[in-house]
Amino acid sequence: MLSIRQAVNLFIYLSAVLGVVLLPQLFGLVPLWLFFSVFVGWLAWVIVAVLVGKGRSIAYPFALVLAVLTLVVSLPQPEHYSYVEAGLSLAACTFIVGSAVEIVLVILIPIYLYRTKSPKT
Repeated sequence: MLSIRQAVNLFIYLSAVLGVVLLPQLFGLVPLWLFFSVFVGWLAWVIVAVLVGKGRSIAYPFALVLAVLTLVVSLPQPEHYSYVEAGLSLAACTFIVGSAVEIVLVILIPIYLYRTKSPKT
């Protein structure tokens, strides 16, 4: 059974890996400025994943912020839902899995941070 920390770490790593799937899909499909914006966001996830791998606790608040930002940017886009309506393509699966991963992180990270905060004495 995974601990909550292990689960959070797994989902953070999964967010970084999903960027590897997403970036080739976007290249040539979206304007260059948007591609680079997504690329910078992916680099932020990679940095957070590296921090998690090094055991740095600062990674978790950063991951929470990135998960919220990812959802805020991604969910309102009607184009994303058109991929889902068209069927289970790679783009639709990437959107569905990516959104689910970010939602899980938004739920689990605050629980993890609450459980690990040091008690005041």
